[in-house]
Amino acid sequence: MADPTDKNKEDELAGTEQPFVQHLMELRDRLLYCVYGLVVAGVLLAIWPGPAGLIDMIAVPIRAHMPPDAKLIAIGVFSPFFVPLKVLAMTSVLLALPWLMYQTWMFVAPGLYSHEKKFALPLIFFGSLLAYGGIAFVQFFVLDKMFGFIQKFTPPSVNATPDISSYVEAILSLYIAFGVAFQVPIVVMLLVRFELVTIEKLRSFRGYFIVLAFVVAAVLTPPDVVSQLALAIPMCLLYEVGIIGARYFTRYSKPPEERADSAQS
Repeated sequence: MADPTDKNKEDELAGTEQPFVQHLMELRDRLLYCVYGLVVAGVLLAIWPGPAGLIDMIAVPIRAHMPPDAKLIAIGVFSPFFVPLKVLAMTSVLLALPWLMYQTWMFVAPGLYSHEKKFALPLIFFGSLLAYGGIAFVQFFVLDKMFGFIQKFTPPSVNATPDISSYVEAILSLYIAFGVAFQVPIVVMLLVRFELVTIEKLRSFRGYFIVLAFVVAAVLTPPDVVSQLALAIPMCLLYEVGIIGARYFTRYSKPPEERADSAQS
């Protein structure tokens, strides 16, 4: 007679395998949904505040440290046309980021166990918040402090009028650097969850990570002290957050039978 407890140990994904062609069709559909989301976000931003309004928003940090009547200049012939479109596309991706992450989730969710689904979705949500937090940190704090620091070294005989194209490229690189760097807690928790490293090793690696954070900040940020410190210090703090979160994350993301065994022991 079969043991009724064996039913709980059966593979819950058994029989859910799909042909390769069906996987490709599902991937195609999710990519199309992502494109639709980007188009909708782009249309909404084009209506309000518009490409020119977006340029004015991202130019606030640097214009605060320029003479009152000074403006950013456009050296390239096509810069007044292509740069606002580039900013519009960049902002559309940021606005549609939750939708893009949701489509990614919908594609991979059928291949996950129920306990994996419980922690995967919160990680996607938390990762999106961290990315937004990193970008907001750049826009509302780093850029202002960085340009204020740079302007102190500008000679009186030099009129600092940056080119809009180089300015957008600079802040775009900072957005990406901080958005990715702020994912440190997610990476730490996943490393512990998949038993690639233990919490004790992460604690002993703390000193090396501080050095690594400053090296990464020196590579990814402009050659000024303010932006490097603004990236390295949050990375170190987020590393500690990841260590603390990993303890609870690994406990509640285990399969039910492993949680029961650990509770008994």
